[in-house]
This record gives sequence, structure tokens and C-alpha cells, in this order.
Amino acid sequence: MAAELTNWAGNVEFAAQKLLSPASPAELQDIVASSDRVRALGAGHSFNRIADTTGVLVSLDRMPRLVEADTARRTVRVGGGVRLAELCAELRRHDLALANLPSTPHFSVAGAFATGTHGSGDGIGTLAAAVSAVELVTADGSQLVLARGEEGFEGAVTSLGALGIITALTLDLLPGYEIEQYVFLGLPWSALTGQEQFERVFSAAYSVSAFTHWDDAPLRVFTKRRPADPLPDLAWTGARPADAPSHPIEGMPVANATEQLGVPGPWDERLPHFRAGFMPSVGNELQSEYFVGRADAARAVRALRALGPLLSPVLQVSEIRTIAADTAWLSPTHGRDSVAFHFTWIADPAAVAPVLLRIEQALAPFGVRPHWGKLSSMDPAAVRASYEHGERFRELLLRTDPLGTFRNELIDGYFPADV
Repeated sequence: MAAELTNWAGNVEFAAQKLLSPASPAELQDIVASSDRVRALGAGHSFNRIADTTGVLVSLDRMPRLVEADTARRTVRVGGGVRLAELCAELRRHDLALANLPSTPHFSVAGAFATGTHGSGDGIGTLAAAVSAVELVTADGSQLVLARGEEGFEGAVTSLGALGIITALTLDLLPGYEIEQYVFLGLPWSALTGQEQFERVFSAAYSVSAFTHWDDAPLRVFTKRRPADPLPDLAWTGARPADAPSHPIEGMPVANATEQLGVPGPWDERLPHFRAGFMPSVGNELQSEYFVGRADAARAVRALRALGPLLSPVLQVSEIRTIAADTAWLSPTHGRDSVAFHFTWIADPAAVAPVLLRIEQALAPFGVRPHWGKLSSMDPAAVRASYEHGERFRELLLRTDPLGTFRNELIDGYFPADV
């Protein structure tokens, strides 16, 4: 491309020959049908080359802003290029809601659902758990719709963009609800290094996130509660309620963070950590995330605590979250309730790389899975083997895209045409 195109963090410079922005479904179909290699570019919030291609990158930003809410069925059909913040605003207008949201509403719908993006909550799966239908433009430019219960649907929900360009998703919704956010300071490590205590902390509210630098300092806990639920109680740990708002990443502007101190508000203005319209996270950063089974949560915490002196110097913040099991073949929480360890690193790939290797070694005994859109050094064959339906997805990919139109180096590594 004539001008350099990078991801949001700036650590990936895309290798595509050109970037195209179709304004209609027909134009998108023509682009795909005439391209040897093509990938969709969402909001650019991935930290690896999952969206990259040596051919054509396609942005859906100029496509019609499809958000069709059905209040009677409590569903919505939403375009793949729509941002989560746009979707949430429209759902709130209809008094409808998603079960949960990730830490920021800046992501595109297609990108977030295709990579297993999630929030936090014992009873809540990844965003993809809400999907009831997927609409794709496939390699020959034709349209494919897969609905829940149909062959291949569970492979298409979290598909890494490898089956086609996701033009729309149909999502199951909840009635609109409010959330109150309470932050607790001073959580001791002893509250997370025993499995029973860990379970008690993370069941304290509808959504719970713990922030740390993996050093000796106590943790901060962000809890998000529905007003009808019991108030979060962490007094038994020695943690105390915060008396002023705080940003999840210390030193960042508090104004960028969502409302706290128990002030009730709409679900979409409390569940994320960062406000729409403001800088999410730090901006100058790299990110990784690893998932293990919930039953191994405390043991995994202890394994990472032992790496504290290695992690802290290259870490801006780390977040611990829980997610319910779901059924999408490539969901990082497929088949098991999970705990996710998220790392926001300094923007120094050379310094971060050896730390990733040590984390992966420490978590290997627990069947660790990396986030599809973040940095990892795990062996692709081992990652594929950690998924019950990894080989089944590879076969679906070969049938759906036999010429490799949507493949790239990352997809080839995880799901090679020949094994």
C-alpha cells in the first residue's frame, strides 16, 4: 500500500497490497470474488497478524449501519462493521441488552465475536455465546447464512475470519438492565491462591475483575452489580471499598473510566472499564491473554505469582476475569468454565517475548489456551490440539475455502491445509 497501515497499537504493519472499503453488500461480494487473498479489517485492536493478508484488506466501515432490533423475540441483526458502542446505544433505545461486554466498547462486532472476545462473570460466556445466526460472504462471493443447530454453525461463530467476511450476526438479547460498579482496594493474595477463596471473590457480583502487577502489592477488584442483587461483600478478605473513582491502570485519567462508587446506570455504561469516546486502556501497549479451566484457577494464580519479578518490569497492568463455558468450537472457553489472565505490556516486543514463553510454560500443566487476537509464542499445533473440535474446524475451513482465499500466515500455522 502507498501509505503504511498499522493496527491500533502500532506493533503490526499490514502486508496487504491495498485496503478497500465497499459501500454495499454487492460491492463487497465483487471484491471477494475477484481476490486471490482477502481478509476483513475490523477496528484494528488485535495485537498479532490475525487480520493481515498479502492480498486485499477490506474495511466494513462504509457498509450500511445495520442494527435491526426485534423487541418481541429479543434479538438483533447487526452488521459486522458496526462498533459495539453503536450497537449498545441502539439496543438501549429498545430497552434491550447484551449479557455482558468486554473492557472497552471500541471493537467492531465481527472482530470481537470472531476472536472470542469476552467480559467477566461466572455465569456469562464470551460474546459469541449470544450468536444465533452468522452471515458470511464466502470465497466465490456468494452469501452463506448458518443458524444455530445447523451443520458448521459452531465453527462459524468464532471463526477467526477464516471462513469468510462476516457481514451480519443475529444475537440473543436480555431485557435492558442497570449496573452499579463498586471498586475494592487492598485485596490480599491469600484471597486468590486458595480455590475456595478464589471462587468466593469472583462470585461476589454479576461481573468481577481483579487488577494486579503480580508483585507483593494487594490487588484492586472492580465489581459490577445488578441493583436487585446483594451488595458485593469482600470484607472477609480485608479489602475495603474505594472512596474515590479510579482507572484500572493506575496513573491514567479517571475520566476515561466508567462510573463507579455504586452510582446506577445503563448496562453498557458500567460493564466496560473504559468509556466510549475516550482512549481505551493506555494506547501505547502490547497485550496477551491466557485461559485455563476454572478448576485450576488458584493453582494458576500461584504459578504466575512465582513469576512476579519477571512480569512486573514489563507490565502496565494485569487483569484476572472469569468466563462461563460455551459451545463455539474455537471459543477459548469451549467446554470449560474458565479463568482468563490478561496482560497489558509495555510497547517493547523484544522485552515481552521471553516473558510470554515463561508464562506459557508455567500455565502449560493447566491446558492453557491463548487469546486468538493477542500475542503468544505457543506452538500452533499444541493450541489446535487443546480444542476438542480443532481438527473439525480445520476440515470445515478446507471445505468452505478450498482455495485459501481467507488464509494468512497465522491461519496456516494453526490450521494448515496439510497435516
